[in-house]
Amino acid sequence: MNSESPWAQSAQQFQQIFGQSWSQALQSFQKLDSGAQSSAAMPLKLSSPKLEALQKQYLQEAQALWTQGLQGAPEIKDKRFAGEGWASNPVAAFSAAAYLLNARTLMGLADAVEADEKTKARIRFGVEQWMAAMAPSNFLAFNSEAQKKAIETKGESIALGLKNLLHDITQGHVSMTDESLFEVGRNVATTEGAVVFENELFQLLEYKPLTAKVYERPFLLVPPCINKFYILDLQPENSLIRYAVEQGHRTFVVSWRNPDDSLAHKTWDDYVEDGAMAAIDVVQNITGAEQINALGFCVGGTILCNALAVLAARGDEPVASATFLTTLIDFTDTGILDVFIDEAFVKFREMQMGNGGLMKGQDLASTFSFLRPNDLVWNYVVGNYLKGETPPPFDLLYWNSDSTNLPGPFYAWYLRNFYLENNLVKPDKLTVCGEKINLGHLTLPVYIYGSREDHIVPITAAYASTQTLPGKKRFVMGASGHIAGVINPPAKGKRSHWIRADGKLPATLDQWLEGATEHPGSWWTDWSTWLKGHAGKQIAAPKGYGRGTKFKAMEPAPGSYVKKKA
Repeated sequence: MNSESPWAQSAQQFQQIFGQSWSQALQSFQKLDSGAQSSAAMPLKLSSPKLEALQKQYLQEAQALWTQGLQGAPEIKDKRFAGEGWASNPVAAFSAAAYLLNARTLMGLADAVEADEKTKARIRFGVEQWMAAMAPSNFLAFNSEAQKKAIETKGESIALGLKNLLHDITQGHVSMTDESLFEVGRNVATTEGAVVFENELFQLLEYKPLTAKVYERPFLLVPPCINKFYILDLQPENSLIRYAVEQGHRTFVVSWRNPDDSLAHKTWDDYVEDGAMAAIDVVQNITGAEQINALGFCVGGTILCNALAVLAARGDEPVASATFLTTLIDFTDTGILDVFIDEAFVKFREMQMGNGGLMKGQDLASTFSFLRPNDLVWNYVVGNYLKGETPPPFDLLYWNSDSTNLPGPFYAWYLRNFYLENNLVKPDKLTVCGEKINLGHLTLPVYIYGSREDHIVPITAAYASTQTLPGKKRFVMGASGHIAGVINPPAKGKRSHWIRADGKLPATLDQWLEGATEHPGSWWTDWSTWLKGHAGKQIAAPKGYGRGTKFKAMEPAPGSYVKKKA
């Protein structure tokens, strides 16, 4: 008769399984070939001192885990294994602890690779994806929380999980929120306004003034065409659009059309000339203003920057000031997205869709989700399918799931000229709309905002714009990430922002931070004060939308373009 307890037998099996997996991973790393572009490529090498130290550390931690496991469930701090079901089940707790040990070891192996930084980043990214997918929490056989729920509900949670899975397969993406609870124009994107112009690329929205007087220079927002504009108008209390209107700005917003096959041939030049430049011209025509103020967010900022450079090359300066929110202008540091970009990848995209076709919105959305796989993928796999839960309502995640397509020629050109070759910051290297681009000619004042934890536009990349644009500049860094850092209304009193009182913009972000001061709350108030300084005098607010018969209200905001699904 075997004297060992079932727990001890299970733990021993887990130790053996994970020990074997670590050994196999080690062998794989030792044999790993850069697989780069030729069969003659040299295999990747591991730093011997790092490898020896890692092996020693692994054996010590594995022994400690085994000893602790025999005495009771190991303590787990990872939120994926934080439920009571994990703590109360020694086998589950041990599997989680063993997994985390192996995950740390595999990441250590990735860091021990002797290679250039880009290769190392790609290996780390691949290991992170594999480890995120292989977490015990992702499998019903190991997830004690899901098992406990299945028993408590007499299998109903499993039935609901299958129902959720079939629903998500039908809709084509993992549900991050209960999308049935939201409707664009009903409970998101509700700021009052009207469509006053449209072409095949965008609708121009004008918003109803909320003050008796408005500033004489109107305000145009250019959002990213990779997502829909209403991230800037989710709810009244967190709407940057409504905030601008409340501050007395006559506000216009570009609402990009969600491309279908009829737009599959559109190029970067089309989005610059028939998009941002057309919007600037229409706002001038409607308001009669000689100059306007403009804001670009993310890719919208890159498009706006290109438009301003083209206009400058033509001797035209219709924009008095520009705001760039989490915008890449200098693409030297593109963060984690750099792991995807090389000559072979860009050539493939050019061959695939450079002359026509669509980059599907769901493919883009999946790519961005897997940049944070635990939070934006596997968390919902566990909740939706293993536990049979319906994710709670969240407007931001509804917006995040409302994906948009991109025209293939636009996408391929954007990849090569910005992400791969960084041509925008090279004077006269890039030709856009028939004009040589030289950012040195953009002398207008600019407000540059970057988010400290942004994984799409790294804070160093946002700061790099201060070294590229020659006009008077103000740089502000906000807390949090790409979206939460931007959508941070003052009334919430959340997060912080950093400003350098002396206005100096040294060569690097680290040098700037040495003289920066942290301020509690939103950066919006600082930006509002800055924008008012460029908005001119106040005049009576208009009584209606548009101007005359040429630019009249066509339909209520948010318009029809934003409602088209990918």
